[in-house]
Amino acid sequence: MNSDSDLQIAGDILEVPHLLQPEREHPSTVAEFVGLARAIAADRARWEPLVQYDATTRWYHRLRTGPGYEVWLLSWVPGQGSGPHDHGRSSGVLTVLDGALTERTGRGTRVLTAGDQRVFAPGYAHDIVNDTLEPAVSLHVYHPGLTEMPMRPASRLRPAAAPHCEARPARVR
Repeated sequence: MNSDSDLQIAGDILEVPHLLQPEREHPSTVAEFVGLARAIAADRARWEPLVQYDATTRWYHRLRTGPGYEVWLLSWVPGQGSGPHDHGRSSGVLTVLDGALTERTGRGTRVLTAGDQRVFAPGYAHDIVNDTLEPAVSLHVYHPGLTEMPMRPASRLRPAAAPHCEARPARVR
């Protein structure tokens, strides 16, 4: 008998499948959406051949959809930007895959480089710009799927009543 506990398990617990949580086919939590973005970022052979660059407009490609979410791949040539906007009722995970992007919010400016991630809540307003001399690529996961992207005046990047969620940039490993 184990001195730490009177409980003993006979046999292999993994042989009792009804006690185990089934593996999910699609993400449903913030952590799982961040993990999905990291997994896609790490699989460069999957996304890199799809990237195109367009000097006249930002290029984008829907990479994946699932129940209640979308994954988008975007390219940014030098000088291209999104303009100040929010994502309506969608939350998101932004991951820089290649190059560097500048994010401007009502709280300041930060440079995001390859591997950096940002997690944001519905109503979070920002402006993303490629301020460098090299192209950049980013991955965007939206939950629920993006249905609107309201533009904002530059002077009001983050309205006072908007929900606010910021995470420190995390390196994709």
